[in-house]
Amino acid sequence: MRFSNALAVLSLCFGGIWLTACSGAAHKNTASRPAATTPAQNSASTSQTHSSLQTTQATTQLGQFNTAKDLYLAQFDSKTDVDDIHAIAGVATVLSDKRFAKVRYHAVAGAYGVQGGLYVPANELFDAAFGKNWSDAHANFNQALSEVSQLVSDTLLKGGDIWIAEAGQSDFSAALIKNIKKRLPNINTSKRIHIVQHSTWNEENAAPAKLRYVKQHSDYHKIADGNATGNGSPGLRTEYPVNLKKVIKQNSLKVLWSTALDIANQYNGKDERYHNGAIAKGGLDFSDVVETCWIFGFNHLENVDDFFNEFAQ
Repeated sequence: MRFSNALAVLSLCFGGIWLTACSGAAHKNTASRPAATTPAQNSASTSQTHSSLQTTQATTQLGQFNTAKDLYLAQFDSKTDVDDIHAIAGVATVLSDKRFAKVRYHAVAGAYGVQGGLYVPANELFDAAFGKNWSDAHANFNQALSEVSQLVSDTLLKGGDIWIAEAGQSDFSAALIKNIKKRLPNINTSKRIHIVQHSTWNEENAAPAKLRYVKQHSDYHKIADGNATGNGSPGLRTEYPVNLKKVIKQNSLKVLWSTALDIANQYNGKDERYHNGAIAKGGLDFSDVVETCWIFGFNHLENVDDFFNEFAQ
């Protein structure tokens, strides 16, 4: 059973301001009333308080994601295009950046819709990319749904929001939202569960009723397609080979990408799976990572080179 251990944070906070309790030895005949402060001191104290709040907000906010309480879900269909195999490595590259150290995340394999064709198995890649923080909806849909529903419920009850990057169709998301509505009927999923989708093809291959459901019961965002540059989303597809050994600094990421390339090449176009032309030419296609870029505030990246310069150096 694969699921992430929620990070528990115990804090003492009133009105959003952190308090430090100080104690000292008592002295006889000491006046109990507070010392008088000048207007300048009051102003300085207020300024310091506002500065402290701004600093706290700055350290917990990463794009639209609050690292102190939110949950990020990366959902991959891997059917039948092998671009998701590259996208898994791409998401892992983002999460490996030190700025993402406090991001709570979970991945879902096999989050596909009604499209035909064969699934691309990549369990070893999911293990390498996400450790125990992933669920296999292809092998056991109900178990994966139960695991993810528990994580989502825990997050919502603690005041966090859910951010779903759909590198696939909306069918799993629809089942998840229905489950949450049963478990937590007082939660407004239209405000607390955010879904980001970049692909018209993915929308067309979701069960129509399920796509309508997620659009009605979540904060649904359709962003520009990540297969091209200059449209408002990063263009994370290239037909030209990229020297990953040069552009990636971490050895663990080099190994991860090597595994992703091997799996993608093994299944690309095989047994009537979709033939990805860019990958066949030795290029990269991790266009489904643009949802992740949008969530975390990196939508300004232009292309593949920008991506690796941002996250892999």
